[in-house]
Amino acid sequence: MVQVETRPPRQTSAPASHFIHTVPGLLVVLALAGAAVPLGRLIPVVGGPVFGILLGVATGALAPALRGEWSRPGYDFASKYLLQASIVVLGTGLSLRQVVEVGGGSLPVMLGTLAVALGGAWLFGRWLGVRGDTQILIGVGTGICGGSAIAAATAAIGAKRTSVAYALATIFTFNVVAVLTFPTLGHLLGMSPEAFGLWAGTAINDTSSVVAAGYAYSQQAGDHALVVKLTRSLMLVPIVLGLVILKSRREAKASVQTGSPQQQGTSAELAGRKLPWRKMVPLFLVGFLAAAGLRSAGLVPEAWQPNLSLLGTFLITSALVGIGLSLRLSELRKAGLRPLLLGAVLWICVAASSLGLQQLTGAL
Repeated sequence: MVQVETRPPRQTSAPASHFIHTVPGLLVVLALAGAAVPLGRLIPVVGGPVFGILLGVATGALAPALRGEWSRPGYDFASKYLLQASIVVLGTGLSLRQVVEVGGGSLPVMLGTLAVALGGAWLFGRWLGVRGDTQILIGVGTGICGGSAIAAATAAIGAKRTSVAYALATIFTFNVVAVLTFPTLGHLLGMSPEAFGLWAGTAINDTSSVVAAGYAYSQQAGDHALVVKLTRSLMLVPIVLGLVILKSRREAKASVQTGSPQQQGTSAELAGRKLPWRKMVPLFLVGFLAAAGLRSAGLVPEAWQPNLSLLGTFLITSALVGIGLSLRLSELRKAGLRPLLLGAVLWICVAASSLGLQQLTGAL
């Protein structure tokens, strides 16, 4: 009898297998992002990222089959890794030279409004019962740069999908209100182009809305508002670092409280040590600073900026599509209108404090 040698089937390597599993869901995400980005360019006040999460939520609700186990790896990949990649690409739009040109006159207003936003989020969030990830994301989004800041904070702390949706909805609502009201209010107050640009750059969240309000006031106001907005975006670095450190220390403390006596001893020792820099400084934040450095050094040609901006928008929109596809409408109903109310209070406080700080510093 002839013996036939049989060989076990070749097994796909773990990384390749993981990538294969992400493809179906990722294709759904990219298709919806391909529709959301043009819609965002058609209606800039809304923007591609907001359209992305709206299309994701609507598609998931209307076609539940797209929420099967076959699609989840792709959605998770988009909401994590594409989100981080978007922050790196967005860094190419920040020139450190422009930050220096803004000067010390604008810095007190920017730092003051950031402190008002973060402090207000903590205080009013406790009062309204809006806590945890939602409280953090609304505060960071209002204080720094809207959707980009929400994306960076989400990548840093792994925020819940519902918190991301609430924060984006809140930021979007008051972006629209600001674009419609700020130019009229600026003229009624008799603000100079520089004063209005500083006000718009510190009190309006997303870049597209800052540009819309600034240039609606005047060309000079729009130019100044955009530079202030880019400088404000640099505040992402210390805030994200702070969030990462806070999250790591909380996790270490939780492991001390829940582990066995031996584990508690080990975790307590770890909690007492300094955190390793790899945990303190997320890789996407290093990429963001490197991209800004390349732009500042003149190694990113100006002609590339439109395409890089479009790529960054597409990546963040894809990430939010993935988050939207994973959301359940029932999850959004639980918090009611309290997050929106928190956003309203913070927006009013930031807008008012920006004017007050300009008055105090002589910029108004």
